[in-house]
Amino acid sequence: MTVLSVARSELILGGQKSGKSRRAEMLARDWLAASANHHAVLIATAQPWDDEMRARIARHQLDRAERVPGLSTVEESRALAEKITQHSRPDTLVVVDCLTLWLTNWLMPMSQSEAANPPLAPIPTAPVALLLEAISSAPGPVVLVGNEIGLGVIPLGSEVRAFVDALGTLNQNVARVCQRVTLMAAGLPLTLKDAV
Repeated sequence: MTVLSVARSELILGGQKSGKSRRAEMLARDWLAASANHHAVLIATAQPWDDEMRARIARHQLDRAERVPGLSTVEESRALAEKITQHSRPDTLVVVDCLTLWLTNWLMPMSQSEAANPPLAPIPTAPVALLLEAISSAPGPVVLVGNEIGLGVIPLGSEVRAFVDALGTLNQNVARVCQRVTLMAAGLPLTLKDAV
């Protein structure tokens, strides 16, 4: 079993089913195994919009409990900076899964998502600034998971293009403040930045 090194802060990007959440879980597993005094908490940003999403969340919870039994979970769809600040300690690794859903919760609140064609909310500059500050000032390690969705065809709809742009900007800003940035593809990590 390969033991992964934990950076003070790491952004893990990738496409759907690329292995990004699994890498974050393995970092938490190795952090917990390194010391009996270590703790790990996952801040889950997903909201149960529909039956499929509820089933997906339940499946992820069961899988995580099997792979990393010591990883506790806190649910927070919007106040991410506050939760990082609340749970981060020198002996506690914080995993955020995922930034993409967090951004979705700001740009398309659940009350709007039920409308026929909901307008995209403005890009949340204040919450992003608070998030970057929380990452930078966290006393313990922080691992953030997010999607890289800007590698495909340019979307036709203006709302989708705006979301792709907003997520790309968020990923760049988070990458700037993180010590390590990892891109996952087919379950394999590619280190894009390592300032550890």
